[in-house]
Amino acid sequence: MADQLVDARFELPVRVYIEDTDAGGIVFHAKYLHFMERARTEWVRSCGVGLRAGLADNISYVVQRLNLHYSAPAKLDDQLLVTAEPEAFGRVWMDFRQRVIRAADRKLLCDGEVRVACVALDTGRPRRLPGNMQEVLASNVQPPQTTNRMSQE
Repeated sequence: MADQLVDARFELPVRVYIEDTDAGGIVFHAKYLHFMERARTEWVRSCGVGLRAGLADNISYVVQRLNLHYSAPAKLDDQLLVTAEPEAFGRVWMDFRQRVIRAADRKLLCDGEVRVACVALDTGRPRRLPGNMQEVLASNVQPPQTTNRMSQE
């Protein structure tokens, strides 16, 4: 998996700065979360959904679940590409596959699965995804592949 080269639909370019690294010039593990958050936000913005309008409508989004696999380190001055690909969604949540790729050779550095929940800003309780977000997700999420048992016989 560490040698996997990645092709993705949405990519956000990110440069690694000194503030992102430890004393050895290696990106601190939690910084990948910052990069992924930015990529999800920019993906939403690129789809025409305004997050500021959501705040005015008492809508917020929170990370509910996170699974990361680090394959290789990013280093000071590296140019990275951070992906955000919606994979599934429900009434109050959306799942993303995210990757951090070194731009120079498209090597996969970090692979993640992120579940984001929609909550009411004032209470923090789950609430239905707004209609515009459901529409964007419906047009960007591939329907699950179903297998017809009869066609395999």
